Amino acid sequence: MKKAILFLVLHIICSFTLIAQINTDRVMAIGRNALYFEDYVLSIQYFNQVIRSKPWLAEPYFFRAVAKIQLDDYKGAEEDCTLCLERNPFLVQAYFARGIARQSQDDYPGAIQDYQKGLEFRPTDRQMLMNMAVAYIQKKDFDGAETVFGDLIANYPNNSMSYLTRGAMYLEKGDTISALNDYDKSIELDPYYAPAYGNRAIIRYQNKDLDGALADLNEALRLNPRENGFYINRGLVHYQMNDLRGAMEDYDQVISFDSRNLIARFNRGLLRFQVGDNNRAIEDFDVVLQEEPDNFMAYYNRALLKYETGNYLGAIDDINRVLYEYPDFIPGYYTRSEIKRKMRDTKGAEDDYWLAYEIEDRLKKERSTSGNRNNQTSTGTSSGNVEDTDGEEAEDNTREKSDKNINKFNRLVVYDQEEVRRSKYQSEVRGRVQDRNVRVDIEPQFILTYYEKADPIKKIIYYDASLESYNSRMVLPRRLRVTNEEAPLTEDQIQAHFNSIDEFSSKIEENPTNPDYYFGRALDFTLVQDFTEAIEDYTRVIELNPDFFMAFFNRAVVRYKQLDYNLSQGTYDDNAPLATNLTVGGRIATPAADPTTAQVRDNRRAMEHDQIVRDYDRAIQLNPDFVFTYLNRGNLRCAQRDFRAAIQDYTTAIEKDPEFAEAYFNRGLARLSQGDTNRGIADLSKAGELGIVNAYNIIKRMTVN
Repeated sequence: MKKAILFLVLHIICSFTLIAQINTDRVMAIGRNALYFEDYVLSIQYFNQVIRSKPWLAEPYFFRAVAKIQLDDYKGAEEDCTLCLERNPFLVQAYFARGIARQSQDDYPGAIQDYQKGLEFRPTDRQMLMNMAVAYIQKKDFDGAETVFGDLIANYPNNSMSYLTRGAMYLEKGDTISALNDYDKSIELDPYYAPAYGNRAIIRYQNKDLDGALADLNEALRLNPRENGFYINRGLVHYQMNDLRGAMEDYDQVISFDSRNLIARFNRGLLRFQVGDNNRAIEDFDVVLQEEPDNFMAYYNRALLKYETGNYLGAIDDINRVLYEYPDFIPGYYTRSEIKRKMRDTKGAEDDYWLAYEIEDRLKKERSTSGNRNNQTSTGTSSGNVEDTDGEEAEDNTREKSDKNINKFNRLVVYDQEEVRRSKYQSEVRGRVQDRNVRVDIEPQFILTYYEKADPIKKIIYYDASLESYNSRMVLPRRLRVTNEEAPLTEDQIQAHFNSIDEFSSKIEENPTNPDYYFGRALDFTLVQDFTEAIEDYTRVIELNPDFFMAFFNRAVVRYKQLDYNLSQGTYDDNAPLATNLTVGGRIATPAADPTTAQVRDNRRAMEHDQIVRDYDRAIQLNPDFVFTYLNRGNLRCAQRDFRAAIQDYTTAIEKDPEFAEAYFNRGLARLSQGDTNRGIADLSKAGELGIVNAYNIIKRMTVN
């Protein structure tokens, strides 16, 4: 009897261990799903569960580190990578990820050390070489950077980014000739990359080649018409060419994209001041001061404008703020003196005038005594200067955003060079994790869900009568919407949907034949990236209600997501950059492909495609006016390279909704893939007109040369 009981206990323990193993693997897979689809907060929660269950595994620490990098938690990412490498020192991607985390915390020696270690395993990895070169630049070790660039270009002579980044290094060193040569080479290799033209424009501007700078910025904006920095720089070039109208139009364009862009607002305020558009100039400075209440240059400019428009009390109030902060700012006293005279405050005007005179006389004596004009404070809070710090600076009519010298109140603002340099290199490093290189890709599939990303450009609200009818029944806890811009969940939303899964499960236990309960739970499973459970619930909905078209639609979407993820994990290329591995969840090396396995995989992929198509076909039968089904099926056919069938689907969607921007865009790309350039460009033009601005970039690529 005792032996029997002992055997039973052991059997139960083994069973629980096996269940834990299966659950851990499944949670890990769901976490990687979430990571792949950029739901980083959710993915961390799944990896936390795996780590709590099996803290000796290396991979969950690595994947959690990748998610933390995307969330700018670099310290946490570094710690996770270290924990990963303690458990598996041969996981090359962890060295790469820790290098990124350290580099993002300005620990350049530590980052270089990690990249060097990773390169021991992969000596020609392009991204690690690039990141290490950037780390040397950030460390101001230009010789070290140049050596790495030499290796990088020797291994990848046709990679334009290597020349572009080395050009930035030469520019930082002050070697504009070498920088210009590298930018020329980068553009020669990739004439469609807008930042290359933007960078070359800076050199040409510095060399007083305003026409060349303008041409480069025009080209950069044709390739990327939504980049604010290009407009701001072109506005400066227009200003230097005395084209105030052109400069104003550039700042108008920036503000139309971003009404709170303070550089554009400040500069447009100055230009409006110059052309006598005083009231609208005041409006611009009002916006600046709402966002930056300590911008005393804006206060002083607004004071001058209020003086011009007869608002003397408002002008004095603004000047008082400036003089409290800069008590030696001589022009402020002279201006306040003039205003007080207009207000017939003769004594006050005289007091301000003589106070300004005394300050000016004192500062002159101080400079004469010290023999050094540069002793005057240009950025402090207790001194204003009669003139600029040196003659060369006085000739310039711009200032960097961080320059607080109040005497530069009437200069156009430009980005801080150090900030530009830092953000550029930071983007260079971080961009490899998220694979931010611009790709020509179709607009993604639509899905029925609760949330969507806020897009300041594309403000289309998609409407469907059948969806509204379902929402009116109020069987779900939230309003259902259709979107192709899914939003990642916040921590509160994650918890809410886990709770919702429990609630729907309880309702299903009480009433197992209600399809709405399964549908609601399926939506929750979809949001928490548990595709297997979601598909099972959508299937149960269809069994209970074969006419529930939304279940067919979403099941197809989730099946395609699962297929997309599985395909991304299916192959491994030793020569692929590590960043690709990070993007899709940091694949570990897999054995070489087996032809038999490949055939099985292809057959399975074909079968899954057929399942998805059947779901879309059934959804169309049930609701032929739901245009999003046609677009999704067209996308699937594009993935199968059946462009003719995809074009038919997009055309049907457009016939049913002539304002369907995504359908025009995708049909345009499908037509281009078939060589139908004219009609493809016409479709892209219509898509751009309807709000998909990436269409213009592609049109430019297709029409140049």
